[in-house]
Amino acid sequence: MGIRIVVTGTDTGIGKTVFAAALAGSLSGAYWKPVQAGLEGETDTEVVRRLGGLTDERIYPEAWRLRTPASPHLAAEIDGVAIDATALSPPETTLPLVIEGAGGLLVPLNRATLLADVFARWQIPTVLCARTSLGTINHTLLSIEALRYRSIPILGVALLGDAHAENERAIAEFGRIRILGRLPRLAPLTPATLKSAFTAAFALAPFLAAGA
Repeated sequence: MGIRIVVTGTDTGIGKTVFAAALAGSLSGAYWKPVQAGLEGETDTEVVRRLGGLTDERIYPEAWRLRTPASPHLAAEIDGVAIDATALSPPETTLPLVIEGAGGLLVPLNRATLLADVFARWQIPTVLCARTSLGTINHTLLSIEALRYRSIPILGVALLGDAHAENERAIAEFGRIRILGRLPRLAPLTPATLKSAFTAAFALAPFLAAGA
């Protein structure tokens, strides 16, 4: 099996889709988002295709596309469908595969299964994306505990936002975790600026090791 990496986050709206786009592009890999809730505007898959410079052949379609912008379990119920979490399996590919979760780790997919339960079944190395601003220490340490409780392998934490040395130090020390790097806010956010910022902030070696 080649390189497979799950990208998850401490919360929704923190920038993990941008990080996933940069990672997939830098690895010359493929991308898959199993569940997309909310279809108005640009979806996460479309953002990754645009910002990561991925061709259609490197984008795998979502297993579930839900119209309602809500937690997947609620969006599915409103849309009149039921997510079969046991049927979610990563697509087979020889390319490095970046898999992006929906929201945070403990997001319900249905009334019995959390997203983290699926990650635990997969046992794929996981990157935890966390914002750098106020509140991140608590959210990130709780997420690390949730991953370890389920024995989900963790590659490390990717920080997103403005530099905050003490928050970074506290997460690394209390979480006993590797900080992979920090992706700053980018204005403008384009494929070129994203690629440049990711290359400057992150070494590829830890991600390449996910296929070892």
